[in-house]
Amino acid sequence: MTQKNQTITIDGTEYNFAELPENAQNQVMNLRVTEQEVVRLQQLLAIAQTARTAYAKALKEELPKPTH
Repeated sequence: MTQKNQTITIDGTEYNFAELPENAQNQVMNLRVTEQEVVRLQQLLAIAQTARTAYAKALKEELPKPTH
Protein backbone atom coordinates (compact mmCIF):
# COMPACT_ATOMS: atom_id res chain seq x y z
CA MET A 1 0.00 0.00 0.00
CA THR A 2 1.50 3.29 -1.05
CA GLN A 3 1.13 6.36 1.11
CA LYS A 4 2.86 8.82 -1.24
CA ASN A 5 0.84 12.03 -1.73
CA GLN A 6 -1.98 10.56 0.34
CA THR A 7 -3.77 12.97 2.64
CA ILE A 8 -5.68 12.14 5.77
CA THR A 9 -8.08 14.29 7.72
CA ILE A 10 -7.97 14.27 11.51
CA ASP A 11 -10.28 16.49 13.53
CA GLY A 12 -11.01 18.57 10.44
CA THR A 13 -7.35 19.19 9.57
CA GLU A 14 -5.83 17.66 6.43
CA TYR A 15 -2.34 16.17 6.62
CA ASN A 16 0.00 14.73 3.99
CA PHE A 17 0.71 11.22 5.25
CA ALA A 18 4.28 11.20 3.92
CA GLU A 19 5.10 14.36 5.88
CA LEU A 20 3.91 13.03 9.23
CA PRO A 21 6.51 11.89 11.76
CA GLU A 22 7.18 8.14 11.63
CA ASN A 23 5.41 7.53 14.94
CA ALA A 24 2.31 9.37 13.67
CA GLN A 25 2.40 7.31 10.45
CA ASN A 26 2.56 4.15 12.55
CA GLN A 27 -0.46 5.26 14.59
CA VAL A 28 -2.41 5.96 11.39
CA MET A 29 -1.61 2.46 10.18
CA ASN A 30 -2.63 1.04 13.57
CA LEU A 31 -5.95 2.88 13.35
CA ARG A 32 -6.57 1.51 9.86
CA VAL A 33 -5.85 -2.04 10.98
CA THR A 34 -8.12 -1.73 14.01
CA GLU A 35 -10.91 -0.18 11.92
CA GLN A 36 -10.71 -3.17 9.56
CA GLU A 37 -10.82 -5.51 12.54
CA VAL A 38 -13.89 -3.75 13.95
CA VAL A 39 -15.65 -4.19 10.60
CA ARG A 40 -14.67 -7.88 10.52
CA LEU A 41 -15.93 -8.41 14.06
CA GLN A 42 -19.20 -6.60 13.29
CA GLN A 43 -19.70 -8.98 10.37
CA LEU A 44 -19.02 -11.97 12.62
CA LEU A 45 -21.47 -10.61 15.18
CA ALA A 46 -24.14 -10.28 12.49
CA ILE A 47 -23.53 -13.90 11.48
CA ALA A 48 -23.75 -15.07 15.09
CA GLN A 49 -26.94 -13.10 15.71
CA THR A 50 -28.52 -14.60 12.59
CA ALA A 51 -27.53 -18.09 13.71
CA ARG A 52 -28.91 -17.44 17.20
CA THR A 53 -32.24 -16.39 15.71
CA ALA A 54 -32.34 -19.50 13.56
CA TYR A 55 -31.48 -21.77 16.51
CA ALA A 56 -34.16 -20.13 18.67
CA LYS A 57 -36.72 -20.64 15.91
CA ALA A 58 -35.68 -24.28 15.49
CA LEU A 59 -35.93 -24.81 19.26
CA LYS A 60 -39.44 -23.38 19.36
CA GLU A 61 -40.46 -25.78 16.60
CA GLU A 62 -39.13 -28.72 18.63
CA LEU A 63 -40.84 -27.83 21.91
CA PRO A 64 -44.05 -29.62 22.82
CA LYS A 65 -47.13 -27.59 22.06
CA PRO A 66 -48.88 -26.37 25.19
CA THR A 67 -52.23 -27.96 25.90
CA HIS A 68 -54.70 -25.58 27.46
